[in-house]
Amino acid sequence: MQELLGYTVMPEYRQKYERSPPKYFEPKKEFQLPERNQNMHRVYAYLMKSRFISQEIISHFAHQHTLYEDAQYHNAVFVGLDENGIPRQAHKRSTTTFGKSFRMTCTGSDTRYSFAHFGTSDKLFVFEAPIDMLSFLTLYPQNWQEHSYIATNGVYEKALLHSLKIHPNLQEIVLCTDNDEGGIDGAYRFRDILNQHGYQKIKRFAPPMKDFNEVLKALNGANALPAVPHRRLEIYQVSVDSMTKYPINLEQLPKILSQSMQKKEDHILAEFALAGSAFFLQKSGYSAGFERLQEKLKQEYRPYSGKGRRLAKWHDLNSALRKSLQNIRNRADPVQTAKALFELADCAVKLSVEDTISSEQSQESEETYSQAYG
Repeated sequence: MQELLGYTVMPEYRQKYERSPPKYFEPKKEFQLPERNQNMHRVYAYLMKSRFISQEIISHFAHQHTLYEDAQYHNAVFVGLDENGIPRQAHKRSTTTFGKSFRMTCTGSDTRYSFAHFGTSDKLFVFEAPIDMLSFLTLYPQNWQEHSYIATNGVYEKALLHSLKIHPNLQEIVLCTDNDEGGIDGAYRFRDILNQHGYQKIKRFAPPMKDFNEVLKALNGANALPAVPHRRLEIYQVSVDSMTKYPINLEQLPKILSQSMQKKEDHILAEFALAGSAFFLQKSGYSAGFERLQEKLKQEYRPYSGKGRRLAKWHDLNSALRKSLQNIRNRADPVQTAKALFELADCAVKLSVEDTISSEQSQESEETYSQAYG
């Protein structure tokens, strides 16, 4: 009909094609180091005067050609070398001391590599950023070149795992991430990932301030940021430590657990679940008591896992309760029942933590609103 009226008819597939042309992925850009400046005056001035990093430490990496000043913007450039000493990655950081700092990984970088030093011992120290690493070496310079150090540019494991792969002598890993929520989460993540790859000798060396450069600042009389407590981790541990051990009446336990759930008394639910777990373990001949299970809860808690997501945590709690009640009523294997109740206690504490954090955030919002419009 449209052709009879003189209209041009286009096939439907062509119309769709013209409305939504296919997207093509740009090929990965080739990695190129930023052009070097003729000197490193600004980098030395920034790292020494603003960051209080040792001149000897800076000079070492400058002579290794893994630290230099770029010609265009006078940024500090931290270079990651491959197994053959060829630059494969570069991270730029501004040397200005005013305004917002600038940081970025250069286009085309191979993120398997990062700013690092590899020594001969079996010990590897892991940092979030190059400046943290240089600060640590300034603080602890004795025989530092014997050991290995790497900056992961955040808390990403790719460069860490690759460095361990190409340096099989590295078996003891010291996590030196920041002493704030992100750094603490990162340390837990790194530990779990390293365990999955067979590494067991893992230690945590947390700076007494927010990071190791803040420690240097404090030692040199400059304003320094303190450590930032991990509120979620803190609440979880305090909640577990404050648990009361109740005597267990096996006939009454299902009713108490169900009523605690209905009344949203998460802490009481957790206490009875953990006491029940200890009861069934002892019934099976295991010596693990209530206090030991409290420690196990704290050791196995991972604050980085499932942040927020209250509804998901409520579903986990509901599922754990059903499983525990089913095991108790069906007189299932005591060890399996103990495990189910332990999981129930963990789920109850996690939900309680989310409610506490939500309540604190609401209170902070109200206080902020009152101060602004009161």
